[in-house]
Amino acid sequence: MLNSWSILALVIVSLTILPLLVIGIGILTPQTEIWRHLTNTVLPVYVWNSALLMVGVGALTLILGLAPAWLVSAYDFPGRRIFEWGLVLPLAIPTYIIAYTYAGIFEYGSTLSVVIDAILPGFEIWHIRSAIMSREGAMVIMSLVLYPYVYVIARSSFMRQSETVLETARSLGRGPWSTFFKVALPMSRPAVVGGLTLVLMEVLNEYGAVKYFGVPTFTTGIFRAWFPLNDPVSAMRLSGILLIFVFSLIIFERAQRGRARFDNNPRGYRTTKRRKLGKQGKWLSTITCLLPLALGFLIPFLQLIKWATQSGLRILDARFIQLTLNSFSLAITAAFLAVFAALIITYAVRLKPIPILRVASKVALLGYSIPGAVIAVGVFIPLVWIDSRLDTFMRSYFQITTGLFFSGTLVALVFAYTIRFLAVALSPLDSGFKNLCGNLDDTSRSLGVPPLKTLWKVDLPLLRGTLLSASLLVFVDVLKELPITLILRPFNFDTLATRTFQLASNEQLIQSAIPALLIITVSLLPVIVLNQLIGKGGS
Repeated sequence: MLNSWSILALVIVSLTILPLLVIGIGILTPQTEIWRHLTNTVLPVYVWNSALLMVGVGALTLILGLAPAWLVSAYDFPGRRIFEWGLVLPLAIPTYIIAYTYAGIFEYGSTLSVVIDAILPGFEIWHIRSAIMSREGAMVIMSLVLYPYVYVIARSSFMRQSETVLETARSLGRGPWSTFFKVALPMSRPAVVGGLTLVLMEVLNEYGAVKYFGVPTFTTGIFRAWFPLNDPVSAMRLSGILLIFVFSLIIFERAQRGRARFDNNPRGYRTTKRRKLGKQGKWLSTITCLLPLALGFLIPFLQLIKWATQSGLRILDARFIQLTLNSFSLAITAAFLAVFAALIITYAVRLKPIPILRVASKVALLGYSIPGAVIAVGVFIPLVWIDSRLDTFMRSYFQITTGLFFSGTLVALVFAYTIRFLAVALSPLDSGFKNLCGNLDDTSRSLGVPPLKTLWKVDLPLLRGTLLSASLLVFVDVLKELPITLILRPFNFDTLATRTFQLASNEQLIQSAIPALLIITVSLLPVIVLNQLIGKGGS
């Protein structure tokens, strides 16, 4: 028998899968002439480019993430303590910001172009810029900010490995590289594949960078079908194919993790001890860790600071203040709703851990794996249908015109944000409830205290830090979100993310620097929190 908490949780989860149902129905609708044109012309290009980006970015992030993760976990060298937390910093830079920043660094008249011209007279810097503004350049640029997904998870896994196992490998004649490839890496394979899966999902979700670099992918195709071509059916069909990519990744990750069985606490477990390196090995390790940090964070961040100083305070006008208010109010609202919904789901499972609720809580995590453009399309279409029926009803009975009450307002935007980032709030809250002693709730209810009052008086005070962390994570994700905002924002409504992207697309790079820096600065907060969490037990 379901209680009121269970019913409410199931209703919330049902709303989160609404985009999937809409896209599924859209795939079954009759083909349009535009769709037939797309399948005969650009659809193979979308598939090819998306697949190549996944392969290229996946390979590069493994290289950029695994090597530093192993070095800071297993060896001691100059700068190791700084690199431990510094290598996470690129996560704070949205992909579309680093994309146009590097394009600006290599444009004609930039500081770098002057230096190159002085060293190599006659060399055209446009050759480098052309290489960057390509599919292969997009692979490199995206890898520079996505490798921390692999680094964070791999480092955490390497730190949990037993020194006993590694010493046994060395005693059998394994050298440093052989120990890494034959022992440490296979033991961390499930974790590494999990991090790689997150990277590939971000690649499929990306719109700003590939749009700026002129690389046609599924996300750019969805935007093209939605706006210039005005064909929702084609947009839904492209979204459906993109979902096949996403679910294939999820199935692959679950399958490989399900087959792997590693004992993290074997008999004789000892914490990994960092080994000393020779002089050459020390500096080689320092350079290996410095390179991704410099390319992924320091260089673009310093370039943005330079542009910001050039733009001066004139950019801090009434419009900038309005953009900031728009962005922060949306992020706060979405964070509140996402955390509130996650709290209901996790508490319902805690009160009645029946199979249907456990499955529902897992289904609610799917939103984060669905690309933003897909969620936007899946949310907008049913809201337009509801608006149409509501307007007809109000006209017939009350002679009132409601118009686009849901789909044309911030309601659609906040709803899409909540679906997309519910998983971001759900995961920490689930962990927080598991860390609480269940006897507290049982004792409270045995004294006649109802579940709602128990939640308010007992659980929430103990979960204060978890709630704050979850809210912060959702807040920052909403602040950086671009595809959902571009599709669902009302007319004449901009955020820091959309304005930054618009300015960059119009080659107004200097004017885009300050809003970009504000996004990055705020985004550093959860990155620092994340580093503290993964750093426990390390050092």
